[in-house]
Amino acid sequence: MAKKKIIILPKRKSLRIHRQLFTLNEEENNALNRYIIKYKVQNKSKFIRETLMIAIIRKFEEDHPTLFD
Repeated sequence: MAKKKIIILPKRKSLRIHRQLFTLNEEENNALNRYIIKYKVQNKSKFIRETLMIAIIRKFEEDHPTLFD
């Protein structure tokens, strides 16, 4: 019987060690839960993290300094 190859995955360079906690009111929580159910989001944390970071990066791109303003 042949031996199985062992696949070694590279270590993640950026570990998530900084926890951020926020609270939602009932309406916000219901809207988030409806969205997650409607669009079949598999990973809630990943969805919130990616959505937040996309909004932040867009804002940085909009506010970048220009030479002639």
